[in-house]
Amino acid sequence: METTDRQAHWQSTYTAKGERDVSWFQASPQPSLALIEEVGELSSAILDIGGGASRLADSLLEKGFRDVTVLDLSAAALAVAKTRIGGQAERIQWIVADVTTWEPSRTYDVWHDRATFHFLVGEPGRAAYLSRLARALRPGGHAIIATFAPDGPERCSGLPVMRYDADSLGRTLGPAFQCVTTLRHEHITPRGALQAFQFSVFRRALG
Repeated sequence: METTDRQAHWQSTYTAKGERDVSWFQASPQPSLALIEEVGELSSAILDIGGGASRLADSLLEKGFRDVTVLDLSAAALAVAKTRIGGQAERIQWIVADVTTWEPSRTYDVWHDRATFHFLVGEPGRAAYLSRLARALRPGGHAIIATFAPDGPERCSGLPVMRYDADSLGRTLGPAFQCVTTLRHEHITPRGALQAFQFSVFRRALG
């Protein structure tokens, strides 16, 4: 799917549905928040890829993180988050962009992605994503990437996905990334369906 098609799809999704109506809604952004707290410090630069209307940014501010950036294709999704957060939203950097075409202007200590990477079913898209990851994450930094697990759904929001475990995801990221933590998470959608996720934390090599 081309960038313009992806952008139109997610803009339409967030325009048509409320925050709590999408299958990936979480009232509490776990285990993402716990993993970020585990590898980051309050001064760490945190980048949330595909953050959309997620409540992770709110929670990071509440925990005292001071350098938070949220990147998403959908301006409508980010608008939901900004409205919910209110005046404190000015403390967050908001970027409307496709991660596969985005040009990073700085580096980050923690790259967090809950369910963006698994939508990249074609090799060109995955290669473009990994190029941005390599440019945006500092050496020694951590990438937290969540995808559907091998027994998770084959599609989401009408789109096909790739499913991973920690080993297959590690092979995709390459030898510069060492897996330091992995866990299974069973997400319950607002309609009560169970979706199996894997969350893996990788440390980028210093060299």
